[in-house]
Amino acid sequence: MIHPSQFLRRALLADAVFSGIAAMVLTLDAGALAPLLALPEALLRETGLFLIAYTGVVGWLGTRQTMPKILVSIVIAGNIAWTVASIALLFSGAVLTEATFNWPGIGHELIFYLENRDYTGVQGIIVFFALVVVFFSLMIDLASAAIDPRIRY
Repeated sequence: MIHPSQFLRRALLADAVFSGIAAMVLTLDAGALAPLLALPEALLRETGLFLIAYTGVVGWLGTRQTMPKILVSIVIAGNIAWTVASIALLFSGAVLTEATFNWPGIGHELIFYLENRDYTGVQGIIVFFALVVVFFSLMIDLASAAIDPRIRY
């Protein structure tokens, strides 16, 4: 058993809240999301049902004064695996969508610019990706400050 810090408890509760929101959306609106995400409706609904149970466990864990170390480790490992799988799905889905529907996206444009040695276009796409990274880094920093009161900006 470990005695968690206030930061860990807040992070677990935030994980429970956002997982609960995702669970409700995926479970109740899987039919509308399936065509938008190009994923099977059953997969989305079952993921939402899994997240309902996950939300309960993580929410319960976030309210405890002492926590089983193994359970905290499982939650952390699960979040890492979920993040990596989501990133992989994001990239595979973008390539699949561009190839299947012949919708030229930013990946298509980058390849086009590279083949034609248009360095201005390549630089523009790289700057765009850099801005996306900076934006998400800022969001993570702001969320960290909201979760942990020791962080001040």
